[in-house]
Amino acid sequence: MDKILKSLSYIFHPLLIPLLGVVFYFSKSPRYIPIEIIQAKVVSLFILTVILPILLYYLLKTIGVVKTINLETTKERIYPLILNGIVLLIVLQRILTPTQAIELYFFFVGILISNMACLLLAIIKFKASIHMIAVSGALMFFIALSIHFSININGTLALMCIIMGGVATSRLHLKAHTYKELIMGVFIGAFPQLILVNYWL
Repeated sequence: MDKILKSLSYIFHPLLIPLLGVVFYFSKSPRYIPIEIIQAKVVSLFILTVILPILLYYLLKTIGVVKTINLETTKERIYPLILNGIVLLIVLQRILTPTQAIELYFFFVGILISNMACLLLAIIKFKASIHMIAVSGALMFFIALSIHFSININGTLALMCIIMGGVATSRLHLKAHTYKELIMGVFIGAFPQLILVNYWL
């Protein structure tokens, strides 16, 4: 059981969730989008939101700013969250534009807002769960997409709820977070996506 719960934290790592949202969007969007454009955006986002943050983490670890990838203290979170915010701004300016895919644009605006809220909480010494921020934000985005495109994705939504529960259980079991930190993570992840729905739904 310990191995399963620990695996959940790695399989559904916050770095992978935005890319999951992008792939899900392209797989469900009824709009015609050339496969070349989809491939270019997915590869670009993979480099910027997965590979680059990993490289930045090792840089920060080398210079002693962070100790582990779990970012166990609020102090360790500050610089990674600042750098992640910069990466998200680059994504919004260079990769995703409102004219091409407005849903994805506001999905990443929501992720940026969640990132900044998490940063502010880290500055005041509160460690919200980044795992729950990522999963709850994706779940809210999927719900909005199902309404927007009038598609039945109840199976996907049910699976996401199970995943969210599993991730929350794993974070508690590993003593990485308290109930308050998990609940705050869900709120920070879902609320920006809910508010931004007004701009594209």
